[in-house]
Amino acid sequence: MGNFIEIRWHGRGGQGAKSASQIIAESLFALGKFAQSFPEYGAERAGAPMRAFNRIDEKPITLYAPVENPDIVIVIDPTLLSAIDVSDGLKKDGILLINSKDDPKKIKTKFDFKDFKVYTVPASTIAVEEIGRDMPNTPMLGALSKISSIIKLKDLEEKFKEHFTEKLGELMVGKNIKAMARGFKEVKE
Repeated sequence: MGNFIEIRWHGRGGQGAKSASQIIAESLFALGKFAQSFPEYGAERAGAPMRAFNRIDEKPITLYAPVENPDIVIVIDPTLLSAIDVSDGLKKDGILLINSKDDPKKIKTKFDFKDFKVYTVPASTIAVEEIGRDMPNTPMLGALSKISSIIKLKDLEEKFKEHFTEKLGELMVGKNIKAMARGFKEVKE
């Protein structure tokens, strides 16, 4: 076992958890770090709950198993807070990053997250305003960059441009980059 940093993403199919996880891994790999990204699906349809994972280290990763005790949990779909225990296995003093307009203290109390650091970012609102639809993954990436030392915002933006410009076009990539920057700026503890 290494000294991994492990992330578990909770979302629903079509919200971009898998893509966000991949962007993190590819960005870190480009910086010379070792990173894994893998999704886990239930019923394979848009809107179904799903999870994605990252494992990050400074040296090669030889573990190929699910992330059971993450350092960080990212909740892209806040309705999952009432549906499942998103904090299951989260390390004590671990980070919960939640797509919500609510104050982090309110969520911490409501869901008894007393053993964790809780951050919120209005990612859906940002996505609708900047991208034109509720695709909260890019604001969540920006927020992750702000609250952790895992990756710098500029490195995420660069990899996002490289990965999606051909698929989405420059205009949509620019909108996503703005959403990412707002996520970085608007995350609350």
